[in-house]
Amino acid sequence: MASATDTASPEPPARRSRLRNLPGSRLGRLILALNLLGLAILISGALVLNELRRGLVNARIDSLTTQGELIASILNQAATVGEPEPQMDAALATELLQTLSNPKAQRARLFDARGRLVADSDWITDEVESRSLPPAKDRDNPRMGLDRLFNPTPPSVAEVRRELALEVTTALGGERHAGMRRGENGARVVSVSIPIQHVRAVLGVVTLEASDVDAIIARERAALIPFILIAILVTLASSLLLNSLVAQPVLRLARAADRVRQNRAGEISLPDLARRDDEVGDLTRSLEDMTQALSERMGAIESFAADVAHEIRNPLTSLRSAVETLDLVGDGPSRERLLGILKNDVQRLDRLVTDISNASRLDAELSRDAPKRVDFGRLIGDILGLYQATAKLADVGVVFSPPDDPGVVVVLGREGPLSQIVRNLVDNARSFSPPGSAVTVSLERARGEVVLSVVDEGPGIPQENLETVFERFYTSRPRGAAFGGNSGLGLSIARQIAEAHGGRLTAANRLDPDGRIIGAIFTLVLPEAVG
Repeated sequence: MASATDTASPEPPARRSRLRNLPGSRLGRLILALNLLGLAILISGALVLNELRRGLVNARIDSLTTQGELIASILNQAATVGEPEPQMDAALATELLQTLSNPKAQRARLFDARGRLVADSDWITDEVESRSLPPAKDRDNPRMGLDRLFNPTPPSVAEVRRELALEVTTALGGERHAGMRRGENGARVVSVSIPIQHVRAVLGVVTLEASDVDAIIARERAALIPFILIAILVTLASSLLLNSLVAQPVLRLARAADRVRQNRAGEISLPDLARRDDEVGDLTRSLEDMTQALSERMGAIESFAADVAHEIRNPLTSLRSAVETLDLVGDGPSRERLLGILKNDVQRLDRLVTDISNASRLDAELSRDAPKRVDFGRLIGDILGLYQATAKLADVGVVFSPPDDPGVVVVLGREGPLSQIVRNLVDNARSFSPPGSAVTVSLERARGEVVLSVVDEGPGIPQENLETVFERFYTSRPRGAAFGGNSGLGLSIARQIAEAHGGRLTAANRLDPDGRIIGAIFTLVLPEAVG
């Protein structure tokens, strides 16, 4: 049953319309944006700090390169002896390295032309390189693998010396080398190797190392902590916001649905949620409309049941009275009259039960079959041909007036319910028509619509009842008409089928030139199938 309540919401502003045109749903975009916000903060912080670390390391390399070039230049000028094959005075170079290097800031090493270590700032300061041993491996401790994953074993001394030898070899080839590698204690070091070059001869290599890279990285990690805290706060805030915007409203809808299921409420009514311009608002409005339609349908079913009980009670009361009186009446006209009443009441009950059964199955039949293309002209011709073939001499005749256009008249619908409309209209018109008259059925096209008219020569319909004739169990009949010949459901069923097919069914009176009613006309309009 259609609801008369207007549930359409006002058009949203243009800004919201543009937002709705973006891909995804409104809540989906909100959830995605909130989840990406915390990740974006972490990524931006990591990128910023990565650039900061790179800048600090590069600055350290530039500083060591400048110092290394200065030391190499001084050693080339002051510690070079011999011509034409110059050599480096190792003792003098060691003294100069002791004077020029800064052992507190970096480690300086001096290699000769063969790559042999000549001097080391750690020797000068009696610095002894040490490192703590790794913990003993516990076979029974399953977390040992994770500890090794997050705390990798420092490289061996041989590996460190091999990397240093490669660096020195590169510098002995006349190329400056700068980069970051692991020291013997496992810490990261920034290392620069500068060749000591006299004209084109390489006399040795100066290597400067700074081991404060780990301190730089530690400061970088400390600087990342604010970004992490902000990301955590943003994630918590977004989670609370999503809980408030999505989880709690959905929980309220679930509880409201439970109240409807437990019959403590007739329908869901949450106006504050229905005003929301997102998916939760759409869901709320849909559930409100659905429960309202269900409530109206339940009311219609209750009303229908009451009407059915009332309509069935009337013939049953008449039957009971006739049966109780039948034993008291002997043979003769009175008994024949009672038997006629019994027969009419049984026929009335049979028609009533049949129409009630058809009405109760109508929704299921309309939803079971998918609409198909139906040759409406052929369908009407077949139905009316059956009436004409089974007509008796005293019956009301049925005449079919096909459309002027000889083409096929096609509608989109279900053949069974459409046949029921035609039969109900023709049966209704014949029941009101006097003997010897005719019911005229005409079919025509009009502006993309198919118009079926059923015209009778009966007494017509009172003006105030042109709409009430389509109500259930409406059986008001003119004087002299047979009582109990109709259940009052035929026209109601016909209109319901017409509306289910996107059409309309109306009633009107035929008037003569003097304005007198000379019959009724029922008009069915259906959309014509295109293509």
